[in-house]
Amino acid sequence: MQTGQWLRSDTDTRWFFDSGSLGLDFAYLGGFRAGSRFGPESGLALPADGSTPWDGLLLPPDLDDWIGERFDGVAGAAGDRELADARGLRDAIARLAVAAADGTSTDPQDVDTLNLFAALPDVPPSLEGGRRQAGAGRLRLGQAMASVARDAVALFTTVGFGGGPDSRMRRCSNEACGLVFYDESRAGSRRWCSMQRCGNRAKVRAHRQRTAAH
Repeated sequence: MQTGQWLRSDTDTRWFFDSGSLGLDFAYLGGFRAGSRFGPESGLALPADGSTPWDGLLLPPDLDDWIGERFDGVAGAAGDRELADARGLRDAIARLAVAAADGTSTDPQDVDTLNLFAALPDVPPSLEGGRRQAGAGRLRLGQAMASVARDAVALFTTVGFGGGPDSRMRRCSNEACGLVFYDESRAGSRRWCSMQRCGNRAKVRAHRQRTAAH
C-alpha cells in the first residue's frame, strides 16, 4: 500500500508529505502535539498550550474518508465510539513515533493501546483474478484500524526506540521543521520531510551562502 497524504498548513497551503508508513500517516491526522519539537516550518503550527489547531479526525466522516481512500469494501459508517477509538490509536502512534525518533522512553499505556488494536482481525490480503471474492464487501472499520495498528507495530519493531543518527525513524534535518518520518530509502539517506519543501529551502539557503561568499 502506498503511503503519504496531503496536509494543510496553518497558512492554508496544501503539501504532500510521505511519512514512509501507513501507521505514521494515520498519526499525522492531528496526533502530534506541542512538545514534539516541531518548528514553525513544519506547517503544523503547534501552539505552546498543547492544543492542535488542525484535527484530521474531528468528525466520524473524517475517519470514513481516510479509511475509504486506503481500503476497499469497508462496510458501515463510523460513529462517535469508533471516532474516539481511532483518535486514541492515532495519538498513541504519534507519541511512540516521537519516542522512536528521539530515543526517549515510551508510555506502556501507548504500547498497550497499539497492541490491543493490532490483536484484532485485520484486512486480509487477496489476489485478483479468481472466481470468488472472499470477504469482499464485508470488511469492517475495525479490520482497517487493525491493519493500521499492525503496520505501526511492524514499524516500531523494525526501528526500535533507541533513536540516534543511525535510526531509520528520524526528524527532518531542517531544525525549523522537525517532522518525524520513517526513512525507507535503500541507502537510508533521506534527510528532509520533502525535497520540494525543506530540501529545496536548504538548497536555496546554501546557494545564497555560496553566492554571498564570493
